[in-house]
This record gives sequence, C-alpha cells and structure tokens, in this order.
Amino acid sequence: MRLVIKEPVERTERPYPRRWWALLVLCLSLLIIVMANTALTVAAPDMTRDLGLTSSDLQWVIDGYTVPYAALMLLLGAIGDKYSRRGALVLGLVVFGAGSVAGSLVDSSAGVIAARAVMGVGAAMIMPATLSLLAATFPRAERAKAIVLWTATAGIAIAAGPLVAGALLESHGWAATFLINVPVAALAVVGALALVPPSKAARHGRIDYVGGLLSVVWTGALVYMIIQGPHFGWDAKAVGAAVVAGAGLVAFVAWELRHPRPVLDVRRFLDRGFAGSNLAVALFFLAVFGAFYYLTQHLQFVLGYDPLDTGVRMLPLAGAVFAGSALTGFLTPRLGMKVTVTAGMAFGTVALALLTRVDAGSGYGDLVAPLVILGVAIGLALSPCTDAIMGAFPEAELGVGGAVNDTSLELGGSLGIALLGSVLASSYSSHLADATEGGGLPAEALATAQDSVGAGYAVAHGIADQAARATTPQQGAELAEGARRMADAVGSAFSDAVAHTSLVGAAILAVGTVLVGVLLPGRRKTRTDTPAESREPELV
Repeated sequence: MRLVIKEPVERTERPYPRRWWALLVLCLSLLIIVMANTALTVAAPDMTRDLGLTSSDLQWVIDGYTVPYAALMLLLGAIGDKYSRRGALVLGLVVFGAGSVAGSLVDSSAGVIAARAVMGVGAAMIMPATLSLLAATFPRAERAKAIVLWTATAGIAIAAGPLVAGALLESHGWAATFLINVPVAALAVVGALALVPPSKAARHGRIDYVGGLLSVVWTGALVYMIIQGPHFGWDAKAVGAAVVAGAGLVAFVAWELRHPRPVLDVRRFLDRGFAGSNLAVALFFLAVFGAFYYLTQHLQFVLGYDPLDTGVRMLPLAGAVFAGSALTGFLTPRLGMKVTVTAGMAFGTVALALLTRVDAGSGYGDLVAPLVILGVAIGLALSPCTDAIMGAFPEAELGVGGAVNDTSLELGGSLGIALLGSVLASSYSSHLADATEGGGLPAEALATAQDSVGAGYAVAHGIADQAARATTPQQGAELAEGARRMADAVGSAFSDAVAHTSLVGAAILAVGTVLVGVLLPGRRKTRTDTPAESREPELV
C-alpha cells in the first residue's frame, strides 16, 4: 500500500475501493472543527477566571472563530474545486492545528481571539473540502448513505465536545481543550494523504474572485452584525455592519447574475428544493445551537454539574442522532426527503416545546426527553437537506456546494446563539429583578447579578463570603440567609428564562417547519431522486 495515494479519483474507472476508509478521515476532520465550538462552552468558565475575560471578551473568544469560518467558505470552496480539494483539506488541518497550538500558549483575551480566528480560517478550508471529497469519492448510488454518516458525525460532535472538554478539565487547564486538536489534526493529515484520493474539477475556468470577495464581505459583515447587535447593542458598529452586509449582498447578487462563470449561481435559489433545503438547515441549526447554548449553562450553573458531568449528560443527544440517522437512511428512499425533513423539524419543535416546562424544581430527568427528541430530529432532517444541496451542483462545483450547505448551517447557528441568547439574557435579567425586588440588594450588586447566570451566582457566593467573615452570629445568619435567597432567585430566574427562550425557539421552528414543508417539492420532483445517468457527467 502506498504511503501517499496519488491517482486522482476522476481517473479511476470503478468506485474507489477504500472510499469508506476515506470517509472515516473526512468525518474525523469534521469532528474536530465542530467540537472546537461546543467544547468551548464548557471551558469558558475556567478561561474567564484565568484570563480575566469580560462578557464581551468571552463572546468574541467564541465568535472570533465563527466570523472567518462563515465568511471564507464559499471562496475557499471554489479555490479547492479548481486546484485541489484534498490540498484544501490538508492545508486547512495544518492551519487549524497551528491555531490550536497558539490558542493554548497565549495569556490574553486578544491572543485567544486571534488564535480562534486562525482556527476559523482553517475550518473554512476543511468543512467544504470534506463534503466535496465525499461527493467526488462516492458513486451517486452510495452518496446519500455516506452523507448520512457525515451528518451523524456533525450531530455527535455537538454532544461530544462538552464531554471531551469536561474530561480534560478534570486534571488539566483550559489550554488542553485547544491542544487536543493537534494530534487529531495530525492523524487526519496522515489519513488524508494515505486514504483520500486527490480530486479537483475536470473542467474549471477562471475563479470569479470578485464574486468570491463580495461573498466574504457580505457574509462576514452579516455574521458580525448578528453577534454585535443582540449581545452588545445596536451601536454604530452593529448598524455599520448591517449596512455593509446589505450593500454587499446586493452587489454580490448583481455581479453573480452578470458573470458568465459565477462563483455561485444565485439563480439556484429559485429552485424550491434547493431554497427549502438551505432554509431548513439554517432554521434547524438556529434552534439546535441556541438550545445547546442555554442547556449547557443550565446544567453547569443551575443544576451544579461539573464540566465532565455536563458532557456525560449530553450523551443522550449523541445516541439519538445515530438513531435518527439510521431512520432517515431507511425512510428517505421510501417516503422522500419532504417527509423526513419536515418530520425532523417537527420533532425539533416538540423538543423545544418540552423545554418550556423547565422551572426552578426541574432536574436532569426533565431534560432527557427533549435531548433525545432533538437528537432524533437532527438525524432525520440534516442529511436529506445536505444531499439535496450537494445534488444541485455539477461535479465541477462540489466545493462550492459544500460551502453553501455549511454557510447555511453556520449562519443559522450564529443567529440562534445571538437571537436566543439575547432573549435568554433579557428574560433572565427581568425575572431576576422581579425575584429580588424589595430584598435590600444594592443596585450595583443587582446590576452585576443581572449580567449573566454565572455573575448572579458569583454575587450570591460573595454574600456568603461576607457571612463567613461577619463579626456577630446574628449578622452572619442574616447574610447567609441573604446568600441563600439570592442563589435561589438566580436559579429560578434562569430556569424561567430557559422556558421563555425555548418558547421563542419553538415558535420560530414551527413557522420554519411550515415554510419548509411548502417549499420542498414532493418525492417525484426531488432532484436527489434523479437517476445518476441523467445527471451532469462531470465526475471529478
């Protein structure tokens, strides 16, 4: 067996014999870039303490990864199509690994944000490359099954990130959550060279760099606006980003409509199946990432689980993703993607609706059913949409197709964290003010406690520390009782905020389910059911 496979997949007459091993490498590459975000939700408290991060710093530590990741995928996907999809994957893994090393060594908020941005650039190369290499390596008859496994990996990574981070934080600092990426990335590089055949478009003209750069401008500005506005207020930065995003999108569409070989033919969005699939991916991950954002906080702060216990308690989601993926592999060929996708979105709506019952007395048992239903929903909805989006592109544009799918996913996830996170923060602040009204808490302490659930418990712990240092038993007893009431108020306010935010998320997803159900064509009109022989034969 050769150490490095050199024969391009387009030159093989029969299906590549080690394609399932190649899929394992692609799924491993996908795993680490998804886990890079979900693991950080568990490592964030330790990082905040060690680096003295403000809430603004922490938000940009998380989202410094998201902006370049979402903005660059389309352009880098097109470059990978023209020059080398495997090359894009390997280079992305190297950049991602380098950013991870840098992130583990820095000791300032600016350094961590910069390292996360570098990781985001690497992820923008990796993500579309995994899908384009999958589509190029597998024959059309097996592609849907391979995409099911790819999407199942994405769903599992959402739950696995907190588990891995929690295990590392048991005996190591937050830097370990960065360093763990390095051996995995190195293994993926070796696997890519040894098992994944090189691939590029058989016929590809000059890249539309103007369109690509316009896509970077409007997508990056949009993601920045989504993050900046809801979290930090609609100041000049957020409004300016909104203007740039709108103008950039108009310029992008106008340019692409006139260009003979656009980086993305925007006319594809006139197709109901393509538009419906992208809308489903965006709305579904709006709900999933938003719910994940507040559930991990609820498990850690309100229910008091440590990082490892939090990760373990997210495992039902991962198991359910496998079950949902198995179901979609069985049901979609028989019922069509319209049924499985709308069913998946409906299940997601039910999961969020169940979370509206969370209150101060809720325990982990009340979260198990929503987690399981949400995992099944991911498995049902995501892979048929991904298959339909990839099927809408000719073989010469598979990298662009992967980038479109992944951009929809990332935009939806960013919007979910920003929108539902903003609803959560506002609801928590309001409920806490009501719960502590007339309790004699100083205005400054209340303002601090209203900032976040973590800050609220910190205020309660501060009052408890004052009780321990009290000069008289009576004063100590009064302060201790005040600390207990404060902690109870914080937990109750956050639980109520989770219920309220889940209601908003369920309403958004319910409306989205109806829209997607209307947009997606019936089975006979679904592009993914078209025989392979009638598809564009530009195999790459």
